[in-house]
Amino acid sequence: MSVLIVIPARFASTRYPGKPLVELRGADGVAKSLIRRSWEAAMAVGGARVVVATDDTRIADHARGFGAEVAMTPEQCRNGTERCAAVVAHLGSVPEIVVNLQGDAPLTPPWFVTDLIAGLRAAPEMGVATPVLRTDGAMLEGLLADRRAGRVGGTTAVFGTKGRALYFSKEVIPYRGGTFAPEAITPVWHHVGVYAYRPDALAAYATWDEGTLERLEGLEQLRFLERGVAVLCVPVEARGRRFWELNNPGDVAVIETMMAEMGLE
Repeated sequence: MSVLIVIPARFASTRYPGKPLVELRGADGVAKSLIRRSWEAAMAVGGARVVVATDDTRIADHARGFGAEVAMTPEQCRNGTERCAAVVAHLGSVPEIVVNLQGDAPLTPPWFVTDLIAGLRAAPEMGVATPVLRTDGAMLEGLLADRRAGRVGGTTAVFGTKGRALYFSKEVIPYRGGTFAPEAITPVWHHVGVYAYRPDALAAYATWDEGTLERLEGLEQLRFLERGVAVLCVPVEARGRRFWELNNPGDVAVIETMMAEMGLE
């Protein structure tokens, strides 16, 4: 019943080159790199092996410097899921579940991951699962502000009554009439950039060509949907924590503000 958490980290990001090494200041004023904060978030889950997966020696050297286990992966990996598959392919043993904790989500609380793992274990017919967080009016406004400014921001998800994903998009979906107060619950679900896979589903993904929707949206999970493979959406609760991902340079200030407000060091 083993769990492997892989943190894919790529230096040559199209939208934000060098992003894994960008520093974020916590509530105590101490600056740590994005990849270190993401690794610390993974380590907080407990009970899992954590590996940073990269093709860049600068990231590898930096990660080893703060104590992380590092796996060097091919430059040809097109996204984090392929990078996770490359790590598993070179392991001596195959884990029960592989978690892809993307290296741009340092605010991911540990229960997002434990709830995700529990959700996949409870659905043996599913090969892949991902967390979704219901937005309030304030979070929704942040997503909409990114779109109005032409920035590629957070991802939203829509799913059916059994939790199976219908679609993921960088647009804010579904359509909403009217506006919402900052504290009001909205019908929009923010997709949290974490995935849990069974090894066979992960291995199959790596053999498929990139899908059209995957390429247009820039969302790796759409390759599963385009191949007719169901993706389980697992609702998670914020429990007073705020969540945001680092997609653009402007997100640094947003995340630092959130960390200060939540007292996260």
